[in-house]
Amino acid sequence: MQVERGQRPVERGASRAKRRRDPLWARLTVIGGAVLMMLSGTAIVGAHAIIGNATSNIETTNLLGGDAAAAEQPGGNDIDGPVNMLLVGIDARPPGSSETSVLADTIVVLHIPASHDQAYLVSIPRDWRVDIPAYAKTGAGASVGKINGAFSKGYQGSGSELEKRARGVDSLARTINQATGIKFNGAAIIDFSGFEAVVKELGGVHMCVDQRAESIHLGVDKNGKILKLWYKEGEGIQDLPAGGHAFVHEKGCRRMTAQLALDYARIRKSLPNGDYDRQRHQQQLIKAIAKEATGKGVITNPVKLNNVIKAAGKAFVLDTQGIPVADFVFTLRRVAANDLVLIKTNGGKVQPLTIDGQSFEQLSDRSMAMLASVRDGKLADFLVGNPQFIAKT
Repeated sequence: MQVERGQRPVERGASRAKRRRDPLWARLTVIGGAVLMMLSGTAIVGAHAIIGNATSNIETTNLLGGDAAAAEQPGGNDIDGPVNMLLVGIDARPPGSSETSVLADTIVVLHIPASHDQAYLVSIPRDWRVDIPAYAKTGAGASVGKINGAFSKGYQGSGSELEKRARGVDSLARTINQATGIKFNGAAIIDFSGFEAVVKELGGVHMCVDQRAESIHLGVDKNGKILKLWYKEGEGIQDLPAGGHAFVHEKGCRRMTAQLALDYARIRKSLPNGDYDRQRHQQQLIKAIAKEATGKGVITNPVKLNNVIKAAGKAFVLDTQGIPVADFVFTLRRVAANDLVLIKTNGGKVQPLTIDGQSFEQLSDRSMAMLASVRDGKLADFLVGNPQFIAKT
């Protein structure tokens, strides 16, 4: 993702304007390593130095507003209570591959309970049919449609690429808040190409392919060379050479390169449960990245750790609502990579809804109750009585 550097954060008022807007979501891939480094007093300065060095490489701006933004912490930088972060995966397509140049393909809520000792990834189906509120910043009126369209409602109109994407996240957050009541302590835009750079710095990740998946982004020529291609809606994979074929991910566990891991996590069209299967694979990738980043090969190598954090900085646009990353790391120090629990809606099965010839997804009453438990900070209690919502890893 090419974002415009030097953009000034949108200010919320004098009290916020004086605060340094440090990033949180570099910690998505490296918090375990940073936390382990902080366990010894002499390493605290080193961890802060590494994270601070990466700060200049991370784009920050306000991504949240209105009722979707959680209330400002009364204690300033002290984080009390549950933490909800909205993660929005962006796929910037080549010209001609889509009617829009940027799509919000992935919507994930990362929920951390008040105990700050666990982390949950809750994926939101992008085709969920919801009421999308009017968005004054672009003049867009209220509508009913796929939740993915809430991002487009904010993205449209004039402005820099960063400004448009920030509006897209804001509109999406307001839509989720209206549908579920969930408020967010921060948000991040995750760029797929930037995410690939993180995995490349890690030297790949270990992934288990649970079902055969045919790629729409990668092909193989007659000599076995992997080619990066693109997909056009209604026409299929484009620019595949004669004698070539789509790359296929066969079942089994293996170490994947950055290119293959990101490709596998993006596939949905060849999977039996479509976007629900892709949600699970994306959650698995996030967990694999976090586990890899907390391995000894990274956290005991300052150069490698620094390179990973810098790569993460190029993959994210962040809003931490004014709280410095160091305070987040310290507050959430008991959250480790292996504590990431993957949550699925609708039991991981598509619940189709067709209205006027258009296909949507609908969420079951139990799924809505699960999202209400996220809102109320009681997800752990909900899962005790509803373990079927925990996805396989």
